[in-house]
Formats: sequence, C-alpha cells, structure tokens
Amino acid sequence: MDRAKYYLGFNLTPQIGPVRLRRLLEYFGNPETAWCAPPDALRRAGLEEACIASLLETRSRLDLDRELARVQALGFHLATWEDPAYPQRLRHIYAPPPLLYVSGTLLADEPMVALVGTRRPTAYGRQVARMLARELVRHGVTVVSGLALGIDTEAHLGALEGGGRTIAVLGSGLDQVYPARNRELARRIATSGALLSDYPLGTLPEPRNFPPRNRIISGLSLGVVVVEAGERSGALITCDFAAEQGREVFAVPGSILSPASRGCHDLIVQGARLVRGVEDILEELHLDRATEQRDACQAVPESPVEAALLGVLSSEPMHVDDLGAAAGLPAAVVSSALALMELRGLVRHVGGMLYVRAV
Repeated sequence: MDRAKYYLGFNLTPQIGPVRLRRLLEYFGNPETAWCAPPDALRRAGLEEACIASLLETRSRLDLDRELARVQALGFHLATWEDPAYPQRLRHIYAPPPLLYVSGTLLADEPMVALVGTRRPTAYGRQVARMLARELVRHGVTVVSGLALGIDTEAHLGALEGGGRTIAVLGSGLDQVYPARNRELARRIATSGALLSDYPLGTLPEPRNFPPRNRIISGLSLGVVVVEAGERSGALITCDFAAEQGREVFAVPGSILSPASRGCHDLIVQGARLVRGVEDILEELHLDRATEQRDACQAVPESPVEAALLGVLSSEPMHVDDLGAAAGLPAAVVSSALALMELRGLVRHVGGMLYVRAV
C-alpha cells in the first residue's frame, strides 16, 4: 500500500498518463523514486518541461498519506500495475490505467464479458440484456458494463438476479456515481462484484470521460456484446476499442424497422458474431463449460505436476509449449498430465494444442 500512494500521486498529476509513467518507472525502477526525483533526473528520464512543471506543482501541494486516507475513508481501495488483483486482461492492453479506484472485489483472472448498448432501449432490448446477463453469470462469467441508464442497467440487474458477479466501470470518480438514480444499484454491485474507475475522487461525469472509460470496459473483457445501439451509439466506441485490443465483438439482431438496432446490424455486416442466445457467446469464447471447469478446479490436484499446470492455466487459451515453459516441466510430462486432467474435467483442449481452465 505504501507504493500505491505514489501511483495515486501520479494519478492526480495532470499531463502524466500511462505512457509517461511507464517511461519514468523504467528509468527510476519504482514509483517512489520517480515521484521524488529532482528536475534534472526527470529530464534525463525523457520527461518534457511542461510535465516536469506539472509534477513539481502537484508534489508541492499534495500530502500523499492524506490523499490515501481519503480514499480509504470512503471504503475504496487501490489496484495498481503492481497489484496481483489487477485484472490480467486489462494489464495487457495499450497504455492500461496505472491505478484503479475500486469499491468491492476484483478477481484478477475471472472470465468477463461486456454487455453494452443504448441508453434508450426498447422493451425487447431490455429483456434480451437482462436475460443474457442472467445466463452468463450462471455459467461462471462476470458481466461488465458502464452503469448507464438503459442496456447497461439491465445488464447489471440481470447479473445480480442470476446470483453472479458484475463490474461497473464509471466515467467519473467513485464518489460521483452517475446517473444518480443508479446509486442503489451501484451499492448492490459493489457488494457482489466491483465498481471501478481510473478517474480521481471528485471527478464529475463529463461527456469527454466516457469514451476513455469504454476502453477499460473492453479491456477487462474477453468479448463485447452490443444488445441494442443506434448508428451513432457510444456503445460502438466500445466495439472500436475491442477490435483494437483483439477482443471478440458480438451483436444482437433486432427489427429492421427499429432505429435502436441499426448499429447492431451494421456490426453484423462488418463481421461481428450474431447472437441468437447465450450459447453463441459461450461457444465463441470457449466458456461453454466454464461452470464445470470452475467447480472441477476447486478440487485438490492429485500431483505436484497438476498443481503446477493449474497454477499457470487460465480462461485464456495457452499453448502446450508455453505451458510447459511457464510451469518448468518437460513437454512429455505436460502432455500426459493434460490428457488425464482433461478426462477429469480439470482442463479443456480448445484446438491447436491450446488448453484452458476455469478461473
């Protein structure tokens, strides 16, 4: 937590985002040294004069211990690049947020799927969003959305109804829940999942905050499902980020007479996977046996080899060669162990010598 306060300081410093902070950490080795560095050292690290001035000004007025106590007093905690709980998929996008403010619990490797769409859905869209979310969590998948009115709200509600986890990514500080009418929903989400934001406390929900927020929604997720979206819906921005990040994009078809489905139909024409039911999502993402895999992996491994392999495997496919290298095991040992583990339901072969496990 001591190191987290320095990430907090950089988060509160204008003009120093993920790319510049990464450069500083590579040069100085840790956030404390970077935060305390004199101007000449910051110049040698490649920081521009305007950024140096911004950092010096922020340093002069901030008490990091007080800022950290302020976060904790509100019941929030911080997850940084160094935190084991920092979501693994998000960690590997371009310029991932160095710091997340969290209310609730993050699980680093949980399989997540984003459900997004219009703020003005039809009755059909509401029904489909809630149904898909309910079914996804029943298969061990966490539902991610943005807490907005409309499809986002239905997605969170469906996940809660299904007794599963859901994560809401805010375009404001965690102390500025928006929209106000979803504050009780936000409280429920934090109890069974998590609210998160990379915006500092006090940040208001300004329109410019939401497109960058969408990159976190897609970055957390294995795939993004658009339930209903007009031709210029903000949900389509999430799909653009998903494509850049190598995530799967799904779209729910609707009436050709409905403006709320035009964005979805455009996505399908462009190659998005058409969703007829939750099975299409689970199959495409290799999550159709997530529940069984999750339960099986709670069992005690029968050997040190199995324990080592389960410690490396996740819900994302991994090649046998990479698996052996990561676990420090010979290829022949890995192959024979995986064959037995698949028979026991601990792992699943998804083709091309790639294996997954539940998380």
